[in-house]
Order: sequence, then C-alpha cells, then structure tokens
Amino acid sequence: MRAKRSRNPRRLAPSQREAIPAFPVWKAFVLQFSRETGTQGGIFSGRVEHLSSGRRARFASREELLPVLSKMLEDLGESE
Repeated sequence: MRAKRSRNPRRLAPSQREAIPAFPVWKAFVLQFSRETGTQGGIFSGRVEHLSSGRRARFASREELLPVLSKMLEDLGESE
C-alpha cells in the first residue's frame, strides 16, 4: 500500500516542497459565466468547478466568487 501524498506544502520537507508544481492539478478550477454576465449590464454570475473532484458551486455576484472559491479549497483541505 502506498503512502498518501500530502498536498499541503507546509507539511512537507524542503526537498519535497520543491517537487510540487507551481500550478498543481489538484488546485485547478473551471470558471463558467452565465450568458447574462457582461461588462455593461452589471450581472456577474456563473459557476466554478474543481477539476479533480468534480465539485461545483454557483456564484451570483463578483462579491460571491472569491468566498465560493475559498470555501471549495477549504472543503478540499487546501486552505492556507
């Protein structure tokens, strides 16, 4: 049985931290905007999907987007 690799760089030895890519796959998201979103209308809504887990969340404003992403990272054990 293989040991589970820790994804929290702070818990790794310095040599292991260097092996983690700058943009790790397990922190990849897709951001999809609704058709109503635009620069002129003031509507900013859509959904964000975590690629590794498939988890999705919706946002209805600019102010909701970052908290949604933060919550997803926290739920996945990836918060700083």
